[in-house]
Amino acid sequence: MKRASTSTSTSTSTAIGLQGVDDPFEQSSSEAVVLLHRTVQARTTGPWSFDASAVLERAGVRDGKYFVLGPDGSYDVQLNRFGRELDSWGVRSDNGHEGYMRDIMLYCRFLHESRGGKSIWETDSADLRAYKVVRMRMDDENSISAATWRRFIAALDKWVEWSLYEELLDHEPFRYIDKTVMTPKGPKRVRVNAEYDADVDQEPLRIVQFVDYLLWRNVGLLGELPDGRPDPKWRGRHGERNALFADSLVYTGMRLGEGASLLTTELPAVAGGRGEIYLAAQVTKRHKARRVFANRRTLRAWHHYLSIERSAVVEQARARERYVGLEEFVPVGRAGRHALTVVGSSRAWSYSKIGVGVRQNLFRVDAAGLPREPLALWLGEDGYPLKPSTWQSAFRRANERCAFFGIDVEVSPHTLRHVFAVQMLGLMLRQTIRALGQREGRRFTRAELERLLFGSPMRKLQLLLGHAHESTVYIYLDLLDEFQEIVLSALAEWDTQVAALEAVAAEAAA
Repeated sequence: MKRASTSTSTSTSTAIGLQGVDDPFEQSSSEAVVLLHRTVQARTTGPWSFDASAVLERAGVRDGKYFVLGPDGSYDVQLNRFGRELDSWGVRSDNGHEGYMRDIMLYCRFLHESRGGKSIWETDSADLRAYKVVRMRMDDENSISAATWRRFIAALDKWVEWSLYEELLDHEPFRYIDKTVMTPKGPKRVRVNAEYDADVDQEPLRIVQFVDYLLWRNVGLLGELPDGRPDPKWRGRHGERNALFADSLVYTGMRLGEGASLLTTELPAVAGGRGEIYLAAQVTKRHKARRVFANRRTLRAWHHYLSIERSAVVEQARARERYVGLEEFVPVGRAGRHALTVVGSSRAWSYSKIGVGVRQNLFRVDAAGLPREPLALWLGEDGYPLKPSTWQSAFRRANERCAFFGIDVEVSPHTLRHVFAVQMLGLMLRQTIRALGQREGRRFTRAELERLLFGSPMRKLQLLLGHAHESTVYIYLDLLDEFQEIVLSALAEWDTQVAALEAVAAEAAA
């Protein structure tokens, strides 16, 4: 077995900010442990000042990339090269890169602390089995789910594949077996890591029904009491904005990062059109562009937010000169639905090529070239674009508020994708049944549902959610079996359903 060489990075770590990243294993500051860091561009000061971005570029590293340091501060050149090259090995999203490198880091830490100081280049099947026992079969707070274990195996298998290709390993360090799996085209033999399957029962997908979501949103984000009356003790801010963001995810199926990175110019007009939004490849998972559709209610709410709350925030920020002296921004001259033009350039810049980080720095400018307002849709009270972590905090506070009132509903941004999927699948199924002239009150078996769905709605749902494989959305068939009332519900438009629910809530609160 070939072992990759390691070296301690000194000058590079000076040019590239070493920002530590939290991990699930709480460690004492006095312990020497394997740690995960990420690159942060920063300009140094003093007589030898230089721009760190140039150092990153020469090293082939983008800002915000994650890397692993050993317990002695050593930098494994080859292991971290694997991290840098994940993009070309099918792991293109920032979240995917962080997840893979975090999983690798934790395994390296386990090998160092519990397997005699081994490096990952010396690992074998016995190490992996021992790690599985620690991570999955210990009854403590650090045990992980089956899904998290399989994600780790995917990261480890990617490292093995890359290392064999680069001839850093001369054989597979783990045992692999052939397994038969079901696909849309029938059974297929695949080769998987022998430790892939977790020896635990698969937890069922947790789903929040739409009416429960509305209760959670109204109480948690808008500050209402459970009976619909205003809460006189509510001191939350930006409730309308936060509720609109949650609605944006639940009505379109967007992921958190996708919804958080929207630009004002990407919103469709209320009048005419189909409410179609093009999600750029740079902000979607696996960098695959797709279209989502917003209903009229959400479209009107977006434009109301633009003209009222967001406009007031921008005017306040300008009055307080918060954009004066802004150094790092991209001056936007003209911007349309699909591209923009940067001041000083005549070439259009497609949104499909603008990443999340750059989107935070896009600013419309005045005649003098000074920043006038961000192009990002969602702004904080300081007038600057909000980051995804802000929404995570808002959802967490909403969950805590609902728990205080005894409401057993816990929602995350990803939960809203499931709400969207179940609701849309039910509605599309009814449309398919109606198109086929079937009697709507009939109850269908799972096999009949599959025959009805595979031709159209399942594929449409896959595209709306942005999944790479159609089989990923099969899980929602089980939910339709469990929530048969979705299939047998009224054929009214979703907007009409929401209006009816809100009317009932308003009457009860009166």
